Amino acid sequence: MFALHFALQIRCLQYTRQKKGCHDFGMNRENLVQLEGDAVVALEEYGDPNGVPVIFCHGWPSSRTMARLTDEPARDLGIRIISPDRPGISRSSLQPNRKLADWPRVIERVLDHAGIGEFRALAISGGAPYAYAMAATMPGRVRAIAIVAGAIPMAELEDARGLLPLYRWMLALHRSRPQLLRRLFCMARPVLALRPPVRLRPLLLKMLMLRPCDAESLRDAAAFEAIFESQRRAWRGSAEGVMADGQIYALPWGFSLEDIRVPVRLWHGKQDRAFSVHLAEEVAKRLPDCNARFIDNAGHYSLPIRHMREILEDLVSL
Repeated sequence: MFALHFALQIRCLQYTRQKKGCHDFGMNRENLVQLEGDAVVALEEYGDPNGVPVIFCHGWPSSRTMARLTDEPARDLGIRIISPDRPGISRSSLQPNRKLADWPRVIERVLDHAGIGEFRALAISGGAPYAYAMAATMPGRVRAIAIVAGAIPMAELEDARGLLPLYRWMLALHRSRPQLLRRLFCMARPVLALRPPVRLRPLLLKMLMLRPCDAESLRDAAAFEAIFESQRRAWRGSAEGVMADGQIYALPWGFSLEDIRVPVRLWHGKQDRAFSVHLAEEVAKRLPDCNARFIDNAGHYSLPIRHMREILEDLVSL
């Protein structure tokens, strides 16, 4: 089930690996920022290079190129999107045994390197815990965050029925048979890193059994590539990196949602299958300064695809 689900979520852009090294920031080009020791974090930028800075937090399993969804509206709105790969994803160095609490230090290094003081953050799906972590620990620099179809604190869940069945299955394996789950990730990687023929795209969308609103949105070639090519890049990096990134969701975050004092814009589709709207409503109630918008006829994929301009415009107004 695991291999089949993710094998269906692979896409149509050929990955071109750029020359290794540290460069000045440039739009739509890989850049490597030095961390402690020999570690690096890879990132790309989208939108307006002179615009309002927004850190983009990609989903899971995904990578920095998911931010292609923001490129056109960000250019139009004067927004500079900075999208890093998390540790172990694509070109970013693996950090064994990392925790969610380690992420703000990585972002501080990226911001200092880029000469950015205050910023906003945009998180899609699995990027949500990382945006929350920045908001909780960097309130002096974070102006506001937008959470789109965001993951919830799974370690706190007493009833997991609002999660996608695949997520429930992986959580159960993580708790009961973690070595088996690791082997499954390693077995799946060679398939998930492949680039399937473009002609199979309609069949793949049909086999995923998506909500009609999601399937319709993903028929757009650019949206399909932004979503699924970013997943393939993650798997091409390593199964270990994808696994380490996924383990974060099963662990306590190390802070409470009630501790987040910066403004939060929470966007969630009423047709979301990954994280039910009921779970999102419970999260919104716990955030002290949250404006939540629950969108009719929007699912996990269609929400960021169809509403990105509105989401960005609202975020930079704060």
